[in-house]
Amino acid sequence: MRFHVLGPVRMEQRTPSAAKPRIVLATLLVQSNNVVSTHSLIDELWGMEPPRTAATTLQVYVSQLRKALVDAGDDRQPLLTRPPGYVIQVRPDELDLAVFESLRTRGRAAYERRDYEAASRLLGESLALWSGPALSGIPHGPSLETNAIRLNELRTEVLEQRIAADLLLGHHQELIGELMALVHEFPMRETLHAHLMVALYRSGRESDALQTYHRARRTLIDELGVEPGPTLTRLLDRVLAADPGLAWHDAPVRESGTGAAAPAAGPKEAAPPHRLPPVTAHFTGRTEELARGRRFLAAGGAATDRVLAISGRPGVGKTSLAVQLAHSAEGFADGKVQIGLRNAAGAAVPAPAAMAMLLRRLWADGADAAGPLPAGTEELGELLHRHTRGRELLLVLDDVVSESQVRPLLASVPDSMVVLTGRRTLAALDHVQHLVLDVLSPQEARRLLVDAGGPRMAQDPAAVAELARLCGRLPLALRVAAGSLTARPHWTAGALAKRLADERTRLSALTLGDLDVRSGLLAAYQDVGKPERAAFRLLGLAPLPDFRLWTAAALLGLDPPQAERRLESLVRAHLLEARQQTGARTPVHYGFHSLLRSLALEILAEGPASVVPEATDRLGRACVELARRADALLTPGRDRLAASDGLPVAGPPGLSPLAWFRSEAGGLLDVARQTHAAGLWRLTYALASAMSGYYEACARWDDWQSCHDLALDAARRAEDVTAEAVVVRSLGDLAWQRRRYDRAIGCYRRAGRLFARQGDRIGAGRCSCGEADVLFGRGKVAEAGKHYARALAAGRAEVDARGAADALRGLAFVALCEGRAGDARGLFAECADVAAAGGDERWHAYARRTAALVAANGDASWARLEVRPGVWLLDPSLG
Repeated sequence: MRFHVLGPVRMEQRTPSAAKPRIVLATLLVQSNNVVSTHSLIDELWGMEPPRTAATTLQVYVSQLRKALVDAGDDRQPLLTRPPGYVIQVRPDELDLAVFESLRTRGRAAYERRDYEAASRLLGESLALWSGPALSGIPHGPSLETNAIRLNELRTEVLEQRIAADLLLGHHQELIGELMALVHEFPMRETLHAHLMVALYRSGRESDALQTYHRARRTLIDELGVEPGPTLTRLLDRVLAADPGLAWHDAPVRESGTGAAAPAAGPKEAAPPHRLPPVTAHFTGRTEELARGRRFLAAGGAATDRVLAISGRPGVGKTSLAVQLAHSAEGFADGKVQIGLRNAAGAAVPAPAAMAMLLRRLWADGADAAGPLPAGTEELGELLHRHTRGRELLLVLDDVVSESQVRPLLASVPDSMVVLTGRRTLAALDHVQHLVLDVLSPQEARRLLVDAGGPRMAQDPAAVAELARLCGRLPLALRVAAGSLTARPHWTAGALAKRLADERTRLSALTLGDLDVRSGLLAAYQDVGKPERAAFRLLGLAPLPDFRLWTAAALLGLDPPQAERRLESLVRAHLLEARQQTGARTPVHYGFHSLLRSLALEILAEGPASVVPEATDRLGRACVELARRADALLTPGRDRLAASDGLPVAGPPGLSPLAWFRSEAGGLLDVARQTHAAGLWRLTYALASAMSGYYEACARWDDWQSCHDLALDAARRAEDVTAEAVVVRSLGDLAWQRRRYDRAIGCYRRAGRLFARQGDRIGAGRCSCGEADVLFGRGKVAEAGKHYARALAAGRAEVDARGAADALRGLAFVALCEGRAGDARGLFAECADVAAAGGDERWHAYARRTAALVAANGDASWARLEVRPGVWLLDPSLG
């Protein structure tokens, strides 16, 4: 089976006649062997207003394509379903675009090594694959439109390079007719005008060459209002001066720097190489980083370090910064050159190949460079050293994979300044300054969106701020979002923000032509080893916004030292962040960038179904174990529901229970949500039970409600009556704290009935005490006293120190209200003794302090002495 997109979209046989199945086929083919999301296909087919049946209709089109492929005789089915969409799997020789890319790459490589005959042949073969404008014959949605523009531009660039090779081979006369047609077809392309001028001049038609310049100038002024650029202007000067270097000589050639091909001008030195890609459009921010880089490069030979290593997470703009820095750097009279150190497949270019590539880019003189280069690292190093020694060069080594890849090259260019970029922090290199890029600031992210997205972005500041947040302020994601809006005139910034709001489909929406955020993140993920990839996936389950070493150890099922090694490897690869918390006793916290976490969860969902529940169970058991341990210190005697089996785990040393809860509370609530979602009911209510003391102590009413709503649902689903009773009574405590007395008394009574059904006198007694608190708060002092008395009797009978102390506290308040200050003082003193016997230091401190206040002020109002939020913050020594 053969597929064609370089012209009308078609299969070799049985191409669907209807347009929409061909749109699906084209969209899949331009991203062949990569998953295209259902969301992207629907967007391509129907834009902003898909029908309600869009997903079903898309399935019909896919079925039609599959049938056409079978009918065409394909012995395999290349169109497969892969979450979150579809993929068409094609071999390199089955798709004309893949063949074109291969021939183009080989042709450019031949041109670089000055094998112009091979370059002309290979580039010509690549152009012969075209049968019209790319992706023609079908309507274009945003993705196909972007790809069609890109591919047609690529075709023209290849055509220009093939003509340059032919000119270098002396085929100037044969090219004149072709070039005249091309400048008519592409009147704004100055390179084609320059090629035609050279061809005419070398054919003895100097006046026609001058007329070509003037026609091009007139067109540019009339159409664009601009003068010709330096390429045409310099070429005009050379034609007028009858520059002998412009004439054809049957000799080795190199580029003249005019933009058109020309022979070498005898023994004259070649122009210094300036081989940098253009700066990124709408480059935004990075003021500090650019200033630091410029200072580093300006130091030059006076500095010990000659290498600036820029690292950071994928999509953060490492290459853009390096190119911007290189273009703006002053000096370097002998040239500035960039090379990429990954091949088209994303694999590392071996060290010898990198050195050879750099030599060719430098256009070194001499027989060694003109002919084949040596293959050995040592010989290449000597040659590279000879051609860079004493020269003021700036070298940009982009996308470095490892230290070993560049160490031989760096040793060979000791006189050059080097800027390198890489996904990993290359800590093992010597004489290097490291610059780690983070995401843009909120202001910079908004500015990039507005600059790149145009006036419609600027019209809705709130939507722009939300887009910046949803993109995690990652430059690549921001550029894709801005480009998506530009490519869709019927969208608004608000509509785009709504599309990105769903975390499950956000990565699928962040794609535009060959810009794909997911692909960039996935490449970094695939760069690390198998154990690190497994850790990355599981850590997507870690609670937000960040997590600690013990959390990671539980999720990964590893001991802390092993888990730490995995974490640090991911940090070095910038797939994970290590966050320092000022003043904390456990300073290192770990966290994901939001889009990397989305990727981790996406990959995790594609794995075995058992992985997520097993990891969630480990994490939940570790959280319950540590939370119960902290709660036992914070509120001794409180009911705590048991989970299944606790997971042995070492908590952070030296933290008070309150400090520990404060640092972990958000993550623990997130884990409760996860265990509930995974159906781990016992873990959900056990964790909620262990958290209630902290919630009460620090007045975290909303979190208390959210956590215990989950716990109540879990207890009922598990049909665990005792768990339901404990949770309902805790919700009664919450309602009492909020002074919602009707709800509170309802919870206490229901919990009391549940405890009684289980024969739990301690639980029932504590519910009586809670009900008494409500009655007391409503002014029913005598009735409250009876309930407190029953609660005290139950506490003493069941040796429940916590319950007895609580009841004594209530009876003391009743005594105060009835004017019996002496009795109140005695009851508070007894409360302190009972609390001390039960090991509850804070209740003991509170009761002693209150007894002292009553002794000093016999008429003290009970309201001044009531247990209120924050009482647990009392230092026990105050008693």
